[in-house]
Amino acid sequence: MIEKFNGIFYLAVFIIHFIGFAYYGFRCVFQTKSFLDQYGIDDTGAGMVRFFGSIFFGSVIMAIYVGFVRPSGLEATWGFFNLIFLQNLSAFIVGFYNTKINKLGHTDKTSDEGIYAPLVLTILSAVLCYGLADKIYVN
Repeated sequence: MIEKFNGIFYLAVFIIHFIGFAYYGFRCVFQTKSFLDQYGIDDTGAGMVRFFGSIFFGSVIMAIYVGFVRPSGLEATWGFFNLIFLQNLSAFIVGFYNTKINKLGHTDKTSDEGIYAPLVLTILSAVLCYGLADKIYVN
């Protein structure tokens, strides 16, 4: 399995990245109330927070499939990896805009987590796209 990921380093990056996705998905969907309270979001935002979490779950399920179940492994999965990178990059840009520029809805509970978590995920997904290029970009 390690050779599917070009070594232990990229396997570890893959696992760490998607554990992050699973963490936020779980918090959004199953610990919605504490997630809302942590960020000072009114309970009426629960549906959108759960919707947001469901997108993380879809990505985690696909990652498990391409990384550990799919017979051809990571071969020709560039679309998935590039989509993940673009989602992370978009979340970083929007998080920066929301936290530092627009500031709509800011409270004393507003944190920079909306910038730093997507930044870390963007870097991890960029490392995966680069390090797995010989596998994910084949036809």
